[in-house]
Amino acid sequence: MPYVFPKMRRFGFSLLRHISSLPSTSRTCCLHRRVFTGSYTSTITGHGFQQHRRNMSSSALRQHIQDLSGAEQRLLDKLYEGLIGGQRASLAESITLVETQHPRKKELAQVLLQRVLAYRREQESRNGGKPVAFRVGLSGPPGAGKSSFIEVVGKMLTGRGHKVSVLAVDPSSCTTGGSLMGDKTRMTELSRDMDAFIRPSPASGTLGGVTRTTNEAVVLCEGAGYDIVLVETVGVGQSEFAVADMVDMFVLLIPPAGGDELQGIKRGIIERADLVVVTKADGDLMGPARRIQAEYTSALKLLRRQSKSWNPEVVRASSHTNEGIPEVWAMLESYRDAMLASGELQGRRRAQQKVWMWSLIQDNALAHFQNHPSVRGALPQLEQRVTRGEISPGLAADLLLKAFTSSSPK
Repeated sequence: MPYVFPKMRRFGFSLLRHISSLPSTSRTCCLHRRVFTGSYTSTITGHGFQQHRRNMSSSALRQHIQDLSGAEQRLLDKLYEGLIGGQRASLAESITLVETQHPRKKELAQVLLQRVLAYRREQESRNGGKPVAFRVGLSGPPGAGKSSFIEVVGKMLTGRGHKVSVLAVDPSSCTTGGSLMGDKTRMTELSRDMDAFIRPSPASGTLGGVTRTTNEAVVLCEGAGYDIVLVETVGVGQSEFAVADMVDMFVLLIPPAGGDELQGIKRGIIERADLVVVTKADGDLMGPARRIQAEYTSALKLLRRQSKSWNPEVVRASSHTNEGIPEVWAMLESYRDAMLASGELQGRRRAQQKVWMWSLIQDNALAHFQNHPSVRGALPQLEQRVTRGEISPGLAADLLLKAFTSSSPK
């Protein structure tokens, strides 16, 4: 479980006491009350869902039936059936549903996700308990050629019979929240491939360049039958660890002529990288690419190994000439096979789910704190006093926490 500061822990306990004391009808959807009281809807049929239905208490099932209107039920059935049928339109609509900020639609999204998770668990059971999809995170500094690399690899994989989904998290406008780059326009060939699905999503200020719903979008892509899920993220920095906590393998792409500005990522991201790829290794850049490869190979030797089954390596590749691309994918497959054989991949996924659960709890707890009447009333004045230097940020935080806890039911 991630480290939680003592003040945050006390705040969390106060928040949970406050929420639990509210009438059930007034509790917000941020903690997904209905999801816990009834994870699967009454219309779950086929694909092993009857067994899941029998495992639920009848009272929880009745409560959940009452929560869904006929129109909502029909919408979820349509999305679910289209999703597991491999319809790209249904997948796109489902991801839009999980990305929404509308409270009721967020609840519907969780119902849909529970159905897809149950379907995916059944598939994994038939696969001997092994994951049915391979998740790969890709990151690197601007100009590293991430989109070009993904397009070349994606086309190669669809040509080999794979179904590839790409979740490309773009930088977003602080004003409108919309994407600035639009990866779909930079992967023109792959976007026209019927065995590929590209979903650009705005980062919307999220640390690590990974939206909070990206993890849920990965689940939906797997439910739709995509056996390779690529997650491209924004930039490079310590906060980029977010992507490493949702994928099976984290790949760092670096350009061959970065210079000193690459120094900052050596200790941060490279220690989480399972593979480092020096891109644009062709023509006049071949020499610099070899030097960068040697430099990063030396750096990797100084870092503690993350896995007992895999030693991270540094390789060269060119999206322009395709040189090294098949070899890079062969290394990804070797990593997957080694981690599956040792059981580390399954263990990593289990740990990641707990990390994301606590991440979402912290996000929702902060939102509930900010929307509390006592906090909203005191916040503007305290912010002004902090900016004027009259009080310290720490004292202001203590006063806000005190306002929250003193007005919350004990």
